Formats: sequence, C-alpha cells, structure tokens
Amino acid sequence: MVYFCKQKAGGIDVRLFVAVDLSGEVKAALEDIQGQLKGSGVHGRYTARENLHITLAFIGEYGDAQAVLDALEGVRFEPFGLGLDGMGSFGGLWWAGIRAGGGLKGLAAQVRRQLAMANIPFDRKKFSPHITLIRDPDKQVIPQVKIPDVKMTVEGFSLMLSERGKRGMIYTELGTVSAGKEEETI
Repeated sequence: MVYFCKQKAGGIDVRLFVAVDLSGEVKAALEDIQGQLKGSGVHGRYTARENLHITLAFIGEYGDAQAVLDALEGVRFEPFGLGLDGMGSFGGLWWAGIRAGGGLKGLAAQVRRQLAMANIPFDRKKFSPHITLIRDPDKQVIPQVKIPDVKMTVEGFSLMLSERGKRGMIYTELGTVSAGKEEETI
C-alpha cells in the first residue's frame, strides 16, 4: 500500500528511482567501511549517509510520479532479511555486496514487472544488488576492509526523486510501499 506522495512531477520530467532505504545500523556499518577506506588513503566521491540505499529500479527522467506510485501499489511481498556481504566494483564505482536470499531479487522483479505493465520506462539492466560506497576512487585495488556483521529486515521500499545539489545528489522520498497484503474488503 502506498502511504503518501509528498510531491507530484506535474508533467515536468524529474529523475526517479525505486529503492530500499537502509536501517540506521546498516548505514552506520557502511560508514565504518567508508572510514576504513579513507584510513587506507582512498580518495573519491563517497556516498553520503543519507543517500545510502539499494536501487530496485532506475526510472530516470519521467514526468508522472503519481503514475509510478500507482503502478507500485500492485507489488506484494513479505518482510525479509538482508545483510552486508563483501565488496566489489563496477568500473569507477566501489560497492558493498548484499546477502538477502531470494527476497530482494523477488522484490526487484515485482517492481520491474509492475513498471513494465504500466508502460513506465526503466533501466532494464540485470538487477545486481549492491550499495554504492564511493565513485571515482583514486586507487585501482580495493584495500582489505572488515565487513561488519549487520542485518536488517526489509519492510518496505520507496519511490525516490534525485536532484543535483551544490554538494552532490539530494534524494527525496516521494512515497512508500509496505510489505504485507492489503486487507480484503467485503
């Protein structure tokens, strides 16, 4: 069930994506990893705490946030757990891996299916669950870091607005969808 929509695009294209927000404990663990990287002399554009998330689907420029929220209302899932699992890279981006069983991939598949059924365009690259920690690091090899054993339960996901600010990207939650099934009405 979608809980709210703070802002509508009103026909103006805005940059949107669907994401799982992370618990404070997971964000603190990710900041610890970033601190270890900084302590190893790695420089680059580190992701700010408030921007740490797991992207389920990147929509990009789109003019109707309410239509996206309406499409996402059809996603049904039960809460599931996830934890951190190692590090890796995609070119100039270093990320933390995620251990989540099938729950996260199933959720991403449902989100993408609902978007496709509503003819809402999105990036159709294969879903590769990760949390971006740093962009454009000045080193080629990821140094050894200790990955904290931290877990959380995913109970919802959000439609996010992405805007460029003076100090980097600013993400604003436009609406949320929670786990569980809606009650039937008689």
